[in-house]
Amino acid sequence: MCLGIPGQILDITDAAQKLATVDVSGVRRQVNIACIVDEEHPVESCVGDWVLVHVGFAMNRIDPEEAQITLDLLAEMAEVHESLAPI
Repeated sequence: MCLGIPGQILDITDAAQKLATVDVSGVRRQVNIACIVDEEHPVESCVGDWVLVHVGFAMNRIDPEEAQITLDLLAEMAEVHESLAPI
């Protein structure tokens, strides 16, 4: 099973290599955005996009509401995991 984590593209660090800085829950990572770029959505237009990040690649764009729902679920899962750790 693969897990994509929502993140928001903050800036383009290398347009030629299709690299961007993405904020994933407060952690900034360099991510390859080649999978979400095309003629209708060039590299420069990706800033501000919400994307699903998996192993350093933005796999697809998602809407902000979907991103927030996923982030909330991940936070809830982390809380449950922490509460079960002492058991």
